[in-house]
Amino acid sequence: MPYRKEIGIVPIISGILIIILGAFFFVILPNMSPTTNLRLGDGVFKARIVSKESDRINGLKNVTNLGPDQALLMVFPSQDKWIVSIKDIKIPIDIVWLNSDKKVVYIVQNTSPNNSISNEFIPKFSAKYVIELPAGTVKSKSIGTVTTAVFQINNIQGQ
Repeated sequence: MPYRKEIGIVPIISGILIIILGAFFFVILPNMSPTTNLRLGDGVFKARIVSKESDRINGLKNVTNLGPDQALLMVFPSQDKWIVSIKDIKIPIDIVWLNSDKKVVYIVQNTSPNNSISNEFIPKFSAKYVIELPAGTVKSKSIGTVTTAVFQINNIQGQ
């Protein structure tokens, strides 16, 4: 009789493991973005890299806190005048556009939906990358249009 009870437990344990693995592969793994160390101005940041359009659109929408050493690095498929929307962003940020040589071409400082006339920003020059940083970072880390960023992105879609 005890043997039959053990046989009934195996399918239950197997089912639980399948659910856990499914959650990992279909929920957790797709939401894990690659990161890189980003040097910009006097700062060093741990930057989350996003290259898929849906991830770039979502950007920092659900972020309620961005540490002083954190950033979002958006990689676009080509160099163009990429618009950044801050419509649903909950925290004030600085936005930095970089060309394909990783040189700063345009900056918007201390912006949030609460203190901006517009919720969309377009650079004056074409860019390949956009970096979103905590508000005040551009000033405190001496980031300007003569600044070049240093970072590595390997095997990123949209590079």
